[in-house]
Formats: sequence, structure tokens, C-alpha cells
Amino acid sequence: MRTIDELINEKESAWPLVKEWIQSAKNKVEILSAENEKAKDALYKTQVTTRSPMGTIIYHTGGILIDNGWIRILGSGNEKLKRNLPDWNLGKTHNSLEQKPPYLLIADDVIGGFFLLNGGGLGNDLGKIYYLAPDSLEFESLGMSYTEFLFFCFNNDLEDFYKGLRWKNWKNEVPKLNGDTVFNFYPYIWTKEGKNIEKNSKKEIPIEEEYNFIMGFIKK
Repeated sequence: MRTIDELINEKESAWPLVKEWIQSAKNKVEILSAENEKAKDALYKTQVTTRSPMGTIIYHTGGILIDNGWIRILGSGNEKLKRNLPDWNLGKTHNSLEQKPPYLLIADDVIGGFFLLNGGGLGNDLGKIYYLAPDSLEFESLGMSYTEFLFFCFNNDLEDFYKGLRWKNWKNEVPKLNGDTVFNFYPYIWTKEGKNIEKNSKKEIPIEEEYNFIMGFIKK
């Protein structure tokens, strides 16, 4: 494993570029502050350099919230989003730092959707982003790299991407949600009965509980 000094590259850091993308973003973007020691620990565990957008987001941010917190891009953890990328993946996508994961959970949303970076376990398109869609329970390839995913979050029409999955009052409710919880809907939104999200009941639950529930349902 590379040392933290090998992973931090201040001269060729991707952070200035990522900040430019954020400053010109069409969607609302909130950068969560990072704590130095936690950032170093998360970067070391992930083993990516700050020359890459993923590495620089882990090192320089506690995470990034998109569209009033609808999407949460994982960084090194913050009070608003306590999960960091490597620890969130440990025990889910791999069981040790030395083990190569089949995919990495890199972001998620408030309705229980998960964005994954393919490490070879989801298809031949290594390095591409997939979406584990809560309304279908399918791993859908988005055909994007991690950098392209950032552009998608910053600039794409998220109303269109989430068509039928946003309720009337979401803009008031979502910002109040902690980054480590999600809305759980009943009837489940992947069922025929749950397709009209306006009629579903919903409650806040820990995202860990939602992830385990969805993965358990998929395995069945």
C-alpha cells in the first residue's frame, strides 16, 4: 500500500479543477468541510491520489451534497454526512483494505438509490458508474466515468433523471434529512403498487438499514 505522502500531490492536485467545476455548476452544490486527520486516513484507506477527482474529493471534502442534499457524494466524512468512502465500503464491497473490491459505493441519494464505480464485478466496462435504482432494483450502467458522474451531478437535469421519483414537497423535506439516513417508502417503489410516490407513506431510516434491506431483497 502506498504511503499518505505518496497519495497527496499538492503540485498536481485535481482540487483546483474540481472547484472550477463546482463554481460553474448549474445545480446547487454544497461542499462539506473536511478534518485533516480524518481526510488523510480516508485517503490512505482508499489508496487513490489527490491527482484524481475521487482522491481530491476524499482529501479536501467531508463529502459533497447535490441539489439540496438529494445526492450525497462521499468524501472523508462530516457532521452532515458522517460516512466516509472507504469505511462505508468496508464489509459491503470488500472485507479488507488489501482486497480489490468488485465495485465501490461512491454516492447515494435520499430515495435509497446507490451509485457504484465498477471494479469489474458489474460488467466489462471497468471504471464506469452504475446506479442501483430503487424503483427497479437493477444495476443500471450510466456509461460514465467518475469525472463524468461529477459533471452529471453538477449540471444535468436531475428532475428528468428522477422523473416520477420526486414528490411535491421534497424541496422542503430533503434538506432536513441527515446524510446518513434515507426515505423508505411503502408500498416499496419497485412494486406495481408503489409506483405513485405521492401516495406512498415514507419514513426516515438509517442508510445502512436501507442498503442491507435492498441487497438482501436482490439476493432472494
